[in-house]
Formats: sequence, C-alpha cells, structure tokens
Amino acid sequence: MTATPQDPPVTCHFIGNATLLIRYGDVTLLTDPNFLHRGQYAYLGHGLVSRRLLEPTLGVADLPAGIDAIVLSHLHGDHWDRVARRGLDSGLPVLTTPQAARKLRRLHGFPHATALETWQSRTVTGRETQVTVTSLPGQHAGGPLRPLLPQVMGSLLEFGPLGGPPVLRLYLSGDTLPFPPIVAAIARRCPDLDLAVLHLGGTTLPGGFLVTMTGAQGAGFTQRLDPEWVLPVHYEEYTVMKSPLSDFLHAVRQRGLGARLVPCARGERVALRPGGRPVVEAAPVR
Repeated sequence: MTATPQDPPVTCHFIGNATLLIRYGDVTLLTDPNFLHRGQYAYLGHGLVSRRLLEPTLGVADLPAGIDAIVLSHLHGDHWDRVARRGLDSGLPVLTTPQAARKLRRLHGFPHATALETWQSRTVTGRETQVTVTSLPGQHAGGPLRPLLPQVMGSLLEFGPLGGPPVLRLYLSGDTLPFPPIVAAIARRCPDLDLAVLHLGGTTLPGGFLVTMTGAQGAGFTQRLDPEWVLPVHYEEYTVMKSPLSDFLHAVRQRGLGARLVPCARGERVALRPGGRPVVEAAPVR
C-alpha cells in the first residue's frame, strides 16, 4: 500500500453501539444502524429483548446527506432497528449477509440489499475515491445456540483512490466470538490492518450463553490480528452486555498493547491517515 500526502483521512464518527459513520474522500458509509432511544427495547429474536441504556449521539434525521451504502454485520435489533428501518432511505445499498439481504428485500423494503458470501467483495465508488468491502468470517455463537442466531459477517474496508490500490485497511469484527479457525483465517488473509474496530460487550443471553466478545477475548483477538490501532465499540449500551469497556482496557494493557488503543468515546470522531497516528476530536454538531 503506497500512500501520498494528498490522501484524505479515513474518519470514523462513533455514534453509539456498533454504529459508525465512516468517510473517505467523497465516499460515506454507515455501519450497523442502531438509533433506538434510551429505554426502548431491541428485539433479538425468539422472544428475547434487551433495553437500551444510552441515547445514540445522533438520530437518523441528523445523518448527513449523501450516504453511499450501509455495511450491516447481521440482522439483530441492536444493529438494524425499527427506527433505522423507517428513517433511512430505502434506496440505499445495504452490504450484508445472504440471510439478512433476503429479509431486507422481502420484508423490510430495501430492494438494493446485497448479499456477500464470505470473502466476496463489492466496491463503493465516488468521483475520486473508493472503498472495497469484503465479507469476512464471523460467528455469533457455537453449540446448540448457533442455528438460533443470525448469520454474521465481519468486514474488511479497503480505502483508496478511484481505480487505484488501497492505501488504508480497516477491519470491522461484527458480533463474532473469537473461534480459532475464524481468527486464524482473518489473520492469514488480512495482514497489515491499520485499524481494527472490535464489537465487545460480553453480550450474555439467558442461560449464560455468551454471544459477543468479552474484554479479555477482545484483547486476545487484538494480539492475534496485530493491527496498528484498535477501536473498541459495542459495549455498555444494552442490558445484555455484561463486560464493560474497562475489562477490555485492562486486558489490552496487561498484554502490552495499550499504546494501540484509540480513545474514541461515543459521539467523538477519529481521523486516520495512512502511516499516521489517529486524531480524536469532538464530532461537529449538525
């Protein structure tokens, strides 16, 4: 990857939970849109619900015009909710799992939902820049719970000039647990990650079933993937999340990885240029 001083930064505005507004030049992506208000319930399927504890830092009406696509890791109520479904432009492309794409087209009124099989890619283009989105393996749970939970994908986002090579690579974990074959495959096929965005929270369902990474698991995942920088998201937002951010911060520092942390809080924005250090700032008020 060859960068030049003229390359624009990748900016990630952390709206809340796993929702990021990602911009690179003239391409804008929205991830896992979750705009339920504090106190509202997210539906997790099979009669399970979870109450939101924090207000999103932006509402659907506050989003900028010109979003080019949505990257959706899976179809769960804390990643795609009724507020997002009603408020977002139904003409937007949604890059997601085959299972979610079918439901979005047939039941949710989003005809341009696009199914990505694992390792399959789609490129979102602007006039001057592009972002290639590749579906990476992910798995919400194992054992008897696995068939009861939706398909999950992680995503590799590769940013670069229109028609040119990528200059920066970002990994979105999605709600995966760090099963060794998944971690090994991603580490082998996606080296030299500039930024890893990890879905944490230690989400625990009734019966004690863990379905997202705890802080300790996230730290181990970070060490195995070896990204330049790591941004934790998806924690402390819902009642089912049992592993707070402090668990991850402690575990990362114990492993000697504390210098890689990007201290981007909800409502803040991080800007990253190829080969540079992340710059965290308050997001502008619209």
